[in-house]
Order: sequence, then C-alpha cells, then structure tokens
Amino acid sequence: MNKQHRKSLFYDKLSRVVIYFGGIATIISVIAILIFIFSEALPLWFGADSEKSLEINYDDFSKSNVPILIGIDEYKEIIYAVTDSGRIDFLNLEQDSIIKSISLEQIKSEKVTAFSKTLANNFIALGTDKGKAVLFQIDFKSEFMENGLRTINPVFRFIDLIQLDSLENSISHISFRLKDSESYTVIAVNSDNNLLQYSYNKKSDFTGEEQVKIFRSRLDQFIDTKITSVELDNFCEKLMVGTSDGQLLYLSIKDEDNPQLIQTIKPFGDEQAAITKLGFVIGDQSVIVANSNGKLASYMRILDEKTDYGWKLVNPHTFKSHNNSINSFSASSRNKTFITGDVKGYSYLHHLTSERTLLEFVGDSAGIKDISYAPKGDAVVLLYNNSRIALFEIDNPHPETSFKTLFGKVWYEGYSQPAFVWQSTGGTDDFEPKFSLIPLIIGTLKGTLYAMLFAIPLALMGALYTSQFSHPSIKNVIKPTVEIMAALPSVVIGFIAGLWLAPLLEKIFVGVMLIFIIVPIMIYIGLQLWNKLPTKILAKLKAGTELIFIIFLIIIGFFISQWLGPIVEIYLLGGDYRIWISEFFNQQYDQRNSIVVGFAMGFAVIPIIFTICEDALSSVPSSLTSASLALGATKWQTATRIVLPTASPGIFSAVMIGFGRAVGETMIVLMATGNTPILSFSPFNGMRTLSANIAVEIPEAPYGGTLYRVLFLAATLLFIFTFIINTVAEIVRQRLRKKYAEL
Repeated sequence: MNKQHRKSLFYDKLSRVVIYFGGIATIISVIAILIFIFSEALPLWFGADSEKSLEINYDDFSKSNVPILIGIDEYKEIIYAVTDSGRIDFLNLEQDSIIKSISLEQIKSEKVTAFSKTLANNFIALGTDKGKAVLFQIDFKSEFMENGLRTINPVFRFIDLIQLDSLENSISHISFRLKDSESYTVIAVNSDNNLLQYSYNKKSDFTGEEQVKIFRSRLDQFIDTKITSVELDNFCEKLMVGTSDGQLLYLSIKDEDNPQLIQTIKPFGDEQAAITKLGFVIGDQSVIVANSNGKLASYMRILDEKTDYGWKLVNPHTFKSHNNSINSFSASSRNKTFITGDVKGYSYLHHLTSERTLLEFVGDSAGIKDISYAPKGDAVVLLYNNSRIALFEIDNPHPETSFKTLFGKVWYEGYSQPAFVWQSTGGTDDFEPKFSLIPLIIGTLKGTLYAMLFAIPLALMGALYTSQFSHPSIKNVIKPTVEIMAALPSVVIGFIAGLWLAPLLEKIFVGVMLIFIIVPIMIYIGLQLWNKLPTKILAKLKAGTELIFIIFLIIIGFFISQWLGPIVEIYLLGGDYRIWISEFFNQQYDQRNSIVVGFAMGFAVIPIIFTICEDALSSVPSSLTSASLALGATKWQTATRIVLPTASPGIFSAVMIGFGRAVGETMIVLMATGNTPILSFSPFNGMRTLSANIAVEIPEAPYGGTLYRVLFLAATLLFIFTFIINTVAEIVRQRLRKKYAEL
C-alpha cells in the first residue's frame, strides 16, 4: 500500500467520523432547541400556589371591638381593621402591634351595620343603625430612607358624613363609588327595604366657580321583594340589585332624574335562593353573582338591538360552586381574578376569563366575614367570624391561560358571543388578555395554502419544461436565473409586496383575476396554431422559439385581461368589485390580503421547488425515456406518464420543503398583510401567522410573563408542526421511491 493510498484511506475515515459526529451534534442541537422552547412554555400549565404566612387573633389587640372589614397595603406589612364601633386599627405585621388607631367621632354612639369598600384606593363607606353613612379613604404612604430602608405610614382621609335615612332606619346594605375626585354616589338599603340613592357632584364652570349638586332619590319602585345585596360600578351608571327570591335586577342610573330598570333575570334558573353577594371585577364590565346555595356565575352586558335600552345581561362564565352560602368577595386590581368566601370558612380563587378555580384556602370553620385581595395580587387576607385574621401568600403567575383560552372559543367582555381572538395587550389593567392561538394557526395555514397554490403549478411545470422539453442552451439560462431568485431577501420581497403590489392589485384586481382565465386560453389557442405550422417552417426555427412565442402569448393575454377588467367590473360586478364582494360574499376587501401574500410568498418559494423538481426530473434514467419514445409515445406522454411518476419522490420532497419554507416565513407575511390576527378563511382578508406573531409581540413581552411564555408555546407548535410535516413527507418519499425503484 503506497503512501497516497494510505492518505486517502485516512481522509475517508476522518470524513466518516466528522459526518457521523456532525449528524449526532445536529440531532442533539435540534432536540436541545425543542427542549428549551418547550421548557419556557411549560409553566403556563402550572397552577397557582398558596401558603399561609400569618394567623393572628384580633382579640389579642382589642377585645372590646369586633372587626367587620379588613385591608392590607401593597407591601403586605400593615393590615387595617374596621370595627363595628367605627374604630380603625392599623396592625404592623412585623412588630405584631397596633401602630395607629382612629375613631370615627361622627358615628361614635352608633353601630356599623353595613360596609362597602373598593380595593383600588381603599374607599370605604360604613352604614350605621341610625341611617347614616360615613365615607373615608385609607391610604399608605411609602418613604425610602438614605440607608435603603422603607417606612410605610397609614393615612386616613375623611370624605363625608351623610344622613341617608331621615327616619334613622338601620342601613343593611351599602355601595359607594367615586366618579372622580369631586363626585361620588352612594346606594343603600335600609331596614324597611327602601333602596336609596345619594349623589354628590362638584363641578367648576369656566369662571372657576364651584357648583355643588346633591341628588337624593328612592329606587325601590322597581323592586317588590326583599333586597339582599347591591353593587354599583365605578362609573356610577350600572346598579345591580339582588333579591331574596333569587332575582338580579339591572338598573341604569346614568340619568339620575330618570333611572331605568333595564332587565330582571334569574341568574341560576328557577332557584329561589337569595342573591347573597355581588361584585364587579376590574373594568366593571362583568359582575360576579353568588347565592345562598353557593352557586357562582358572572354576568356582563352586551349590545342587543331588540331591547329598548340597547343592552342586555348575559351569562358568559360559571365557576366552581361553594357548598354553603357565599357572603364575601374581593376582586384583583391587576387582572380578572377574584376571591369568594362562604359562611363555613371556605374560600376560592377564580379567574374570570379562563373559568378556572385556581386555589382553595383552608380556613376557619367559624366562617368568613370579609376578604381583602392584596393590591399586587400576591396575597389575600381573610377575616373570620371569630375575629381571627389569616394572611395567605399567593403565587399565581399565569391565571389567564388554560387549554380553553389557548385553543377554544371564549366569551370575552364586550363580545356578543364566544370567539377565537388574539389580542395580547391593552391600554390599562382593565384589559382582558386574549391568547387564542387558533387565529394564528389558521393564518399560518392560510398563508401557506395561497402561496403553494401559486408556487407549485408554476415551479413544477417550469421544471418539467426545462428538464424535458427545452433546448440545453435555454436550460442553461432558465435554471440559474430561477436559482438567483432564491437570493432575494424576504424583507425586500415583503417590502415590494406591501408598498407596491398591494395598492396596484387593488386597482387592477378584476384584470388580474381574468389573467387566470384569458392567459391559459391564449396559450392553448397559440399552441394549436403552432402545431398547425408546416414541418418545413418548424424545422427552420431555432431552439427556444416556442418559448418566446409562449411569452408573447402571455403578454398579449395580460393586456387583454387588463382591457377586459374595467368592462367586466362595470357590467357584471355593478361598477365596483369591492362592493360586489361585500354584498355577494359578505366579505370586506382589504388592500393587504391573502392574495398579495400568495403572490409574494409564492415568488419566494418557487426557486426552492423548481430547483429540486428540475434535479429530480433530470435524474430520471434516459433509458426509460428512450424506451417510451421508441414505443411510440409522445414527449408529453413520456413526461407525464414515465418521468413524473419516477421522479415523484423528489418532487414530493420539493413540495414539502417549499411548504416548510412558507410555514416559517416571517417578513413577507409581516409586511404584505394587514398583520391582523383574525380568524377568516377569506382570500380578501389579511391574517397573522405564528412566526409573524412572534416577531411582532416579542419586543412587548415581559420576561417570564404570560405573553412571553405563550409566544414560546407558539414557537413550540411551529416546531412540532414542521417536524410532523417533514416526517410524514420523508415517509411518503421513501414509499414512492421504493414503489418506482423497480422502473
């Protein structure tokens, strides 16, 4: 064995080792990428967690007072408790002592019989047994010292004292909301079952002079049964009233001089159980309704043209029931979660949109008197009837997500029916996140479908002509030219499609659609005439003349289509094709739509499909084609019945690779469509794909947040989708290869 031969063997072995380990490294890298993106999405499926961090007995601090409501500051350091005698105690949890007490002198000799509080800004109203209501606010001021230490000081702000009932009847239920810093409304129910309204409005005119308007009214003319609960929204417009026979009444007090009963419903069917608790979640669009049987549901208003008022209440969500009467409620000021508690000490954390019951807090059998959600949503304070107070820490990072919210229809606030919607962010915390991936999945498939419908016929027929019919000199020009198309950046294609093609297509849309009819007819007629030419003339023509002739026919067909377009639009489509599409298909024509994407993304996919198809067709053994021609078959018969089936494994691979290219395309879809995540199969609308959505949303996604992890879930779906497609494609390719290998 000479030196050169040994050297060749060494390089052969080295190449095999490099290729082997390179393949293993590639497989490991792909698996590692999948594991990484899946691990980032996995926490979406983890539930919430809680831990009791503190339990104290209020009697240890003040035995002579009974607490009726509680609250906590955002840092979970100070709890305030309001007693039935009108005293407010502030308990420092670290010092385990009362650091400040305030007595409401205005109701010193009276007993508190009802209360109302708002989680945001801690606005509180206390109703007394003498028909009064005292309004105040509890706030916490944080100060940071130079040494980095933080101090929290409770602040009390008195707002007003109101004599709600002139006969001094006891107040049994009360609701207090501020429209703005100078105006508020109080709704109360007295022991005679009278529904009372008190509104204070303070405004300044253009001269700067302040005007005060006080409005009093009784609303019980709408109600003939015992009132068991009332709740007012923050806009002081929607008033919800629950009754002892299980009715929910929706009243509008937007016009104080003309209150209206909008709707009366039975939230839980024929149940006669009293409505024991009402509460709005953040945004004041949905009200939670609970009854004495422990049933729990949400109601919201939607537009309804059939009603005189134009609105009606509907029941979009139901939740896990308590086994006992529900008497307490607290909603988060950060998201759509809320907590309910019952008379036996059980309390649950729910999420409105997902309808999930996230946590159950193990409490005291004495029963819950009040619940307060921490302002940051990371804790809850429970006050029991035996004056014990418990603090539960909450870890609830992704309450919005469930299989239903990600892949099912959800009835969102403001929508007339359940829908698949993607809308990840809004302007305020009131916004209800919408994380349905279905519009994005459909958009991905939709964009890919239109691109493939445009690319496959052109690429495959072009490859068939180039490999089987064209002269070698023509082939040497066409193939490199098409391959150079693949070098065009997708951002350039998307830029041209969005800014030039989309407006142009809107102008000549009818003419473009006629191209798909006129041009094939022109080519067919032209080829029939070409075949009628005498053999002597055909023999004198140079190779490639037929291609020039076909291109000439395509150009003529294009101009004829554009000439006929306005005529067809005027006489057959009523003068404006967009109005015709709207009336006939009930679809709106968007300038940047799926047709534009089909042309643009199809243009990007054509080079890949063409190149692989042409190589596969050219690789068919010449012995097969020669045998077919020798038996009398025409070139077309040979190409369609021998060459195409034999090369089908390669053609199928080309189509699948092009399909994968289209599925993962980002920039073209991002720039050539309206980038609207709507669920529509119409070619006249835009869409948003999974890949484009990741590119759009990732800059706005906080690290570790729900949106961040949902985007990783979308990436996982995209990875799995392409993996399945490629696996199926390889299986089909191998079977086709085995089937036609015997030829």
